[in-house]
Amino acid sequence: MPASPVPPLPPAEGLDEAAWVDVIHKMDEVYSRLIEDEIALEQKNAQLEESHRFIFSVLSAMSDLVLACSESGEIQDSNDALRDLVGSTEAGLRGRRLAELLARPEDEAAVRALTQAAALAGPRAPREPVELHLRDAAGSAVPVEVHCSSRFDANGLRSGFVFVGRPVGELRRAYQQLQDAHNALKQTQAQLLHSEKMASLGRLVAGVAHELNNPISFVLGNVHALKRYCERLGDYLAALHAGVPAREAERLRAHLKIDRTLADFPSLIEGTLEGATRTAEIVAGLKRFSAMDDREEAREVALDDVVARAALWVGKGTGGRFAVTQRGLADCIVRGSPGQLMQVFMNLIQNAWDATSAAGVEAPALDISASLLDAQGREFMAGTTDPSGHAGTPGRIGGGAHGPAERVRVRFSDNGPGIPAPLLGRIFDPFYTTKPVGKGTGLGLSISYGIVEQHGGRLSADSAPGGGAVFTVELPLAPP
Repeated sequence: MPASPVPPLPPAEGLDEAAWVDVIHKMDEVYSRLIEDEIALEQKNAQLEESHRFIFSVLSAMSDLVLACSESGEIQDSNDALRDLVGSTEAGLRGRRLAELLARPEDEAAVRALTQAAALAGPRAPREPVELHLRDAAGSAVPVEVHCSSRFDANGLRSGFVFVGRPVGELRRAYQQLQDAHNALKQTQAQLLHSEKMASLGRLVAGVAHELNNPISFVLGNVHALKRYCERLGDYLAALHAGVPAREAERLRAHLKIDRTLADFPSLIEGTLEGATRTAEIVAGLKRFSAMDDREEAREVALDDVVARAALWVGKGTGGRFAVTQRGLADCIVRGSPGQLMQVFMNLIQNAWDATSAAGVEAPALDISASLLDAQGREFMAGTTDPSGHAGTPGRIGGGAHGPAERVRVRFSDNGPGIPAPLLGRIFDPFYTTKPVGKGTGLGLSISYGIVEQHGGRLSADSAPGGGAVFTVELPLAPP
């Protein structure tokens, strides 16, 4: 509270009234500054108390263990989590030595090494944690992962250390929960991948059935012919064993067409084997495509063969109304899973057919072209072989020499309506589809994007300037 005004004093001898008034003014100024300093000090004290309350609330809310000690190892402060663990109060801990909280004698050497490392390192330098064992309220040893940092006073001098720790059991539980969530995510991802494969197979059943029908029909026809030939040979051999005259045997030989039957046997057997082999190849391809092949060992894959087979299977389901051209893929060898790459290419070709047919394009078509990239990302025409042994050409597009090809870029360009600009940012989102309900799962492009990334490549989409969608697949070439 401001003091009451000082009553005027009688003029001192030797001082006139003006000098005395000046002294009074100076005293008032000093008093005013004293009042201002007192108010500022009270504000600073209030801010300091607020900071203390904030720090105390943070320390109390922390689940990690926090302990501050002097350089000699005397405990100066701690938080509730540490006090609850060791079963003590703040007053009971203050002044005790840190070594009294350790459950094993060998942990004292670990604490000394930890504080020495903290003293030598900078205030923000990262330090490796150390596992210590603290004695809890029941006297049991609790493993704790501890970090240590230096603590500095207002003059920047080190005044002690701060230890922050967390019980290892809690860390292990958190890690196990994270691992379980990761495994569940991987399992869900594999199930989605398999579901999308089954959906693709469902759309291609008609084409695959037609593809299997040709060799199976060929084999059945040959087997029926072989059955008739066997019956003729059986009748002829029965007559010979019965001892018929030579003239009768010759007549039977001509009537049963034994000579022509024997001449047809090699071609019938060869054709039957070819049809059976073709059927086995188609079935093996279906098994590779439909299997849960995440663990399939990576191997060299010829892109021209995989793309051609994908185009064949999709084309069978379109009734021959979809013109697919393929160029530049010869000798382009990548390393990966044939089944997964087949799924990517089938999805892109199927989407091109769906888009062009839904838009009512008179002559739906898809152009699949490949080019090569060197280490600097420069593009080459594909089709010949460069000195490195990879597919390439002597010159880069636009002229100039090039280095060995390292990546292949495959473009899928259709003559459909293209992709609207607002959809380009969402086209690879899971469960996003522009197809009618029941026509698409919304997972095809999303899963294809992930498969290409797993193979070290990337999948992108765009609209061509003249119309039509363009999907680009980049993959690293297999080393020679």
